[in-house]
Amino acid sequence: MKAKKIPMRKCVACQQMMPKKSLIRVVRSPEGEVSIDLTGKKSGRGAYLCGQVACFKLAHKNRALDRALKATVGAEVYEQLAHDFLAIEDEFHLSQEREEEDSDE
Repeated sequence: MKAKKIPMRKCVACQQMMPKKSLIRVVRSPEGEVSIDLTGKKSGRGAYLCGQVACFKLAHKNRALDRALKATVGAEVYEQLAHDFLAIEDEFHLSQEREEEDSDE
């Protein structure tokens, strides 16, 4: 039986390749709204970040999201994303732990 292919994506901050499921997607919708997409299915241009606050801060400092989303991300958007990022960080890590437990069985 052939092994299932795992899609890989690169964190825009630390440039590390990781499985898509272990990264958080930030998406710019066709209307220009920037938000966090936990499902990975929202339409629009996406950029991926590690689930670490340090990577988010590095992306903010280097304006990595601006380049990846091909749009200027304003300071108020970064503040909202920081708030959302901190709010979902625990939820994201819990879902990662559940997936690891399921794959171990």
